[in-house]
Amino acid sequence: MTYSAKASEVKRQWVVIDASGKTLGRMATEVAKLLEGKHKTMYSPHADVGDFVVVINAAKIRVTGKKVEDKVYHHHTNYPGGLRSIAFGDMLARHPTRPIEVAVKGMLPHNSRGRAMGRRLKVYAGSTHPHEAQVKGTTEASSG
Repeated sequence: MTYSAKASEVKRQWVVIDASGKTLGRMATEVAKLLEGKHKTMYSPHADVGDFVVVINAAKIRVTGKKVEDKVYHHHTNYPGGLRSIAFGDMLARHPTRPIEVAVKGMLPHNSRGRAMGRRLKVYAGSTHPHEAQVKGTTEASSG
């Protein structure tokens, strides 16, 4: 008989990932895997068994090639002619946490379970974060 995880059995850990010098996409896949819980033996596709992930030093993330100038993020304001675009370099300067949030969100399921996973992602531009009490006693992940 196949094991099926129950919400009452889930024990969530807090994982800290230092993004300084890491490649955006490679780090985002590791974060998405931790949020979904795919690294756990009790993983079930229908159950949300993932951990909390705190990403620090988001402003020091890097991308390969000419993506700093060429990679463009688009969003629409829902008004006529409201398509807005911003380059990766400008996005990193204005909102240093957003490239990581967008990359990870795109790798999570696009449903209510994925939105719940996204709420457990905490991204900070610098090395300090307000989750020291939760993180105390857990290990720091070294993705990349």
